[in-house]
Amino acid sequence: MREEAVVLAIAIPAGFFIAPNPPWYIAMISVLLVVLAIEFLNTAIEKLSDHVTPEHHYDIGRIKDFGSSAVFCGLCLTGLVWLAALATRIGWL
Repeated sequence: MREEAVVLAIAIPAGFFIAPNPPWYIAMISVLLVVLAIEFLNTAIEKLSDHVTPEHHYDIGRIKDFGSSAVFCGLCLTGLVWLAALATRIGWL
C-alpha cells in the first residue's frame, strides 16, 4: 500500500507533463486512485483473514490470492492508461 501511495504522490505532478490534455490527466490519476482503493480492500481482506484464523487455511489462502490478483489487474490497467497517454503525447496514437 505504501508503494501505491508513493507512486500517486509522484504521479500527480508528473502527470501534468505526460498527459496530452486535462481529460487524460483525470483518467491517469483516477486509475491510480482505483488501484489504491483495490489495495485497501485487499489489505482489509488479508487482515480480517489473519484475525479469523492465524494458521494456514487453503481456502483463505486462495481468497488472499484473489485479492492480490485484483491488485495486479488494477496495476496492469494503470500501466495501459499511462502508456496510452504517453503514446498520445508523443504522437504515436
